[in-house]
Amino acid sequence: MKRNEVDKKYHWDLSAMVDSDKMFERLFGEVEAALPELEAYKGRLGNRDDALACFKFESAVSEKFELIYIYSHMYKDEDASNNAAMSMSVRTDGLAAKYGAAASFIGSELGALDEAVLESYIQDPAFGDYDFMLREIIRKKAHILSDKEERLLAMGSEALGTTYHVAHMLFDADMKFKPVRKDGKKIELTNESYGELLADPDRKVRRSAFNNLYDGYIAHINTLAANYAGNVKADNFYATARGYKDCLESSLFGDGVPTGVYENLIAAVNKNFAPLHRYIALRKKLLGLKEQHMYDLYVPIVENAEMKLPYEKACETVKTALAPMGDEYVGLLDRAMTEGWIDVMPNDGKRGGAYSWSAYAAHPYVLLNYAPTTEDIFTLAHELGHCLHSYYSQNGQPYAKWDYRIFVAEVASICNETLLDDYLMKNVGDDNIKKYLLSLRLNRFRTTLFRQAMFAEFEYNAHKMDLEGKPLTVDSLCGLYLDLNKKYYGADVVSDDRIAYEWARIPHFYKAFYVYKYSTGMTAATSIAHNILGRPGYVDVYKNKFLKAGGHKLPYEILCDAEVDLATTKPYDDAFVFFNEALDELEKLCK
Repeated sequence: MKRNEVDKKYHWDLSAMVDSDKMFERLFGEVEAALPELEAYKGRLGNRDDALACFKFESAVSEKFELIYIYSHMYKDEDASNNAAMSMSVRTDGLAAKYGAAASFIGSELGALDEAVLESYIQDPAFGDYDFMLREIIRKKAHILSDKEERLLAMGSEALGTTYHVAHMLFDADMKFKPVRKDGKKIELTNESYGELLADPDRKVRRSAFNNLYDGYIAHINTLAANYAGNVKADNFYATARGYKDCLESSLFGDGVPTGVYENLIAAVNKNFAPLHRYIALRKKLLGLKEQHMYDLYVPIVENAEMKLPYEKACETVKTALAPMGDEYVGLLDRAMTEGWIDVMPNDGKRGGAYSWSAYAAHPYVLLNYAPTTEDIFTLAHELGHCLHSYYSQNGQPYAKWDYRIFVAEVASICNETLLDDYLMKNVGDDNIKKYLLSLRLNRFRTTLFRQAMFAEFEYNAHKMDLEGKPLTVDSLCGLYLDLNKKYYGADVVSDDRIAYEWARIPHFYKAFYVYKYSTGMTAATSIAHNILGRPGYVDVYKNKFLKAGGHKLPYEILCDAEVDLATTKPYDDAFVFFNEALDELEKLCK
């Protein structure tokens, strides 16, 4: 449908951020006019009064800019054919560049101040909103180089960063794949269509998609291997130049995550291959395969079991499922569902997928493209997890401390999914739907906890090989990846020769040591949901220590405050118990 054909009760109401074009123009002008005044503080941050005035002024400007930036992009996401919205978003993108340039001196100038000066600011109650930011400056000082060295690194950043752009030019432009035949018709094969084709019930289609995709990568594999080797060398160069032990320490340092968390993830998963292998074996049995291949791992094992709920019924189901979070939380869910926080239905020109986004000065919003499927019920719960995490953080922290980091960003959303999963399993009477729900749970674990951990182990070993002077070649990278694939998936799946090249198509590998956050996020969320369902009073711990924490501490410390320490085995024990229980139940139902 066109945007104006969708019932307005399914539209979000963006007026909580910006209520008119006049307000947008006023805020835009105020931010633009404030930039020279912000730059006027340059060279003055060593003075206590000037520093405090700068911090307050910058926060006020940032809060206004955040409103118009998020508003304009969400307005555009409603309908890309809306020229007025597109114009607003382009203008705020331009203003973002100007604002970033105007404020760029703050971090470097604070980093150059004596530690004693920064400590004096931290101890001053007037700087209470900014104490964490100042502590972060001190924490990072050991890895800030001299002005001359920093300038050299900055000058080299574009050249050293070309591997990322080369990879994406290959992925997005130059890679071409032989089409797949289905029902006598040719289907274009792309990186985007590959996932859908891999879930096709026709095994010939799956096999063809798998072979054709990897043949496309193999045709460029020497270039891809040389490019990735260059990326790893750049990662290790930057880490060494800044005085880190290795790239792992460098990558985790920003979030204050001990390297032991990364190593503990890999160790915990390696100790728990047995349930994953049992699940792989069960898939093989249920699909009736003599030989199970890598291209068989995404086809559904239970069919015709969708919970086709209309949106209003899905909302009621999610609220009931999240009742263990307490009346306050459910009341906020109801507000989100009824007060214009959610844009629900798909329409022509609307951005696909789903997200939650929020500016500090307004309530959070959610974009959906709801369809009556089981997956979309879980998507609703997931995005509302983000939404309420933001709401609690906005109301629990001052502006300078409210925004949380990527390391914890998926925890509240996956926790909501886990609570919904638990509720449905306890209250659905249809065994076929139960089997379907269990299969979804198990596959989420396989693709998020186990598979991303395998990616993490590959990255760890590739960077270690380079530090040890071992060449990263097609043979060494493919050999490393194939051995990991065999170890993770076990004997009940054939690790096809082409799967050795999978590393070459993972774009996240060009942002070193990022993918582990998917595994730790799912683990932490599962552990928290386990506590919510099993420990009276834990909901208050979760709300006060995690949801309201925003970014007032390092994300690892925030999780520890919520009694989830990813450097220990307990969160993983909780997650694997949840996985094993689902596997036991599925085996029982399938008998």
